[in-house]
Amino acid sequence: MTKTGAKQQKTPESAAADSGKFEAWAIVELMGHRKIAGKVSEQIIAGAPLLRIDVPEVPAQAAFTTFYGPHTIYSLTPTTEEIARRFACAMRTMPVDPYEIRQLPAPPLTDGEEEDEI
Repeated sequence: MTKTGAKQQKTPESAAADSGKFEAWAIVELMGHRKIAGKVSEQIIAGAPLLRIDVPEVPAQAAFTTFYGPHTIYSLTPTTEEIARRFACAMRTMPVDPYEIRQLPAPPLTDGEEEDEI
């Protein structure tokens, strides 16, 4: 409470400081002049801390999650959910497609071979 008796609203920064763990909506600037917006938090993967960014669904793209190491981050600006969503609409960042191995086609049959029945 403030001196006037009114409750102070928590900002993303004060909420993170209270819990000891950062989790907030933010605009993140990465090395290489790339910007991305979403809900950010810290996640440990293989013993290393990574910044997890959950980019919200917008009209032109589905929601996706991406991870960055701390050394790739140039700047992180906490903001409101509304501003982060509006920024995500404007940025048009596309997620990386997961690597998939395509099934190889069956080799062509040679003369005298019959197709195996499964």
